Amino acid sequence: MQHDTAARSPEATPPADSLMTDVLVVGGGPAGVALASELAVRGLQVRLVAPHLPRPFAPTYGAWLDELPAWARACTADVWADVRAYTGPHATSLTRPYALLDNAALLDSMLARAGKHLIWTQGTVIRADPRSSPGALLLAHGAAGERWPARVIVDAGGHGGTLTRPTHPGGAALQTAYGITATFARPPSAPGAMVWMDWRQPPSALPEAAPTFLYAMHLGGERYFVQETSLVGRPGLTRTELEARLYARLNAAGTPPGPIEFTEWVAFPMNTAAPDPGPVLAFGSAGGLVHPVSGFQVSGALADAPAVAQALADALPDGDAATRAAWHVLWPPERRAARELALMGLDALLRLPADGLPAFFQSFFRLPAAHWHAFLAPRTPTPVLARTMLRVFAHAPNSVRLPLVGAAVAASGVSVRALGSLLPPFKASLNAALTLFPAGLHARASGSGMTQPEQSQREDQHEIVEDGMQGATGNADSNGLDPNVDREEKLDELRENLADMTHEEGQRLEEAKAEIAER
Repeated sequence: MQHDTAARSPEATPPADSLMTDVLVVGGGPAGVALASELAVRGLQVRLVAPHLPRPFAPTYGAWLDELPAWARACTADVWADVRAYTGPHATSLTRPYALLDNAALLDSMLARAGKHLIWTQGTVIRADPRSSPGALLLAHGAAGERWPARVIVDAGGHGGTLTRPTHPGGAALQTAYGITATFARPPSAPGAMVWMDWRQPPSALPEAAPTFLYAMHLGGERYFVQETSLVGRPGLTRTELEARLYARLNAAGTPPGPIEFTEWVAFPMNTAAPDPGPVLAFGSAGGLVHPVSGFQVSGALADAPAVAQALADALPDGDAATRAAWHVLWPPERRAARELALMGLDALLRLPADGLPAFFQSFFRLPAAHWHAFLAPRTPTPVLARTMLRVFAHAPNSVRLPLVGAAVAASGVSVRALGSLLPPFKASLNAALTLFPAGLHARASGSGMTQPEQSQREDQHEIVEDGMQGATGNADSNGLDPNVDREEKLDELRENLADMTHEEGQRLEEAKAEIAER
């Protein structure tokens, strides 16, 4: 990789055009670097423009291990086989390995793969001129007067986009979270485990508070990462609210933190619509690739990057044809239909009462593992999503079913018509539901997009769990599993999920980790 960090003040004489590249990628996050790396691997000349020099990504990124490309599995800081969710007093074992990414190793690995074909330029793109004629180059302009010509431009500039403008139907629905990495004298979550979500609340929680959950990782010894998360809200919960809730949770459990290593605050929209194709390709979160239920994006971007890069490489040097091909690979019609259906599901979550989210996920995790795995995956087709939604509907209590029906009624256009044609049983179920609930199903009022007011009045109710938080009761049953669970069945699921990480591949994983450590 080459560095190009020269920058001029806005008052300086604008420089001549920089060296033309095949592709210019805007954004130095995981998605942008992943795509730039895959393009460079294919021998294309790539320029990545970011406001900073290469540096480890700041947020904490987790991913299901089986969704990471083989090379990225060597870039994990921790992997947990004991992964659990709490939707009630007892834990549900998810029996699916979960990884914490080592952001420095991930960046180093991608840059090493890119080699000399990638130029990292420190700067800020402010606009791009369209092609003056078919076959002509695009021209990106920098804040300091730079001019970067390229055959293709990719906007990987984050949730707000840089050259493209993501849209959020009904206003941005935000996932917000506040977390800390700290040492704890008493474990705030089950030692040796990763807690994907814990919906239990301390006795002091207000009965009408908006629902939040704990996301926790044991990092070894007395170190833990704990994060209070609002899955989705319109408007989203604020940093002040979530910080107060996290400390209330920890104090009520008798597990206050000791020395804090760092704090983390995240806020991003979950409901970005599939973008319309344009002259600039949108990728990563700028391209609507955040999963609308989990909020995951990195593993999906790592998986999408090779196919998008190959589509661009196959069509170049024709920049127009390459951009069209990449748009088609990234957003074929079937994926757009699936995105519409997923956004309908997100709307259903927004409609749930406070105790509805734990009940929803309780029904969700009762599904066969393959079904909920597919629902959380980034490229699951519409029929599979629809069947999973029907199964959740069938197992959910009535308090959850009504909002699900309301979301289906509100999305009575493309999404429901697609469901009716792809899955006839859903059409019958929906007609029956509409007979039961003919009126009174209205969407909640939309918020004002990306705003996060410090004061909010939410009329949601939360379930109060009397026997405390995980890791705080000190009971002998340290694994916390539901006593009625079929342990042998769960062990069989875990063995199956771990099968691809044994023997030869496990050895290759260790070798790859050692190779990265030596760089």
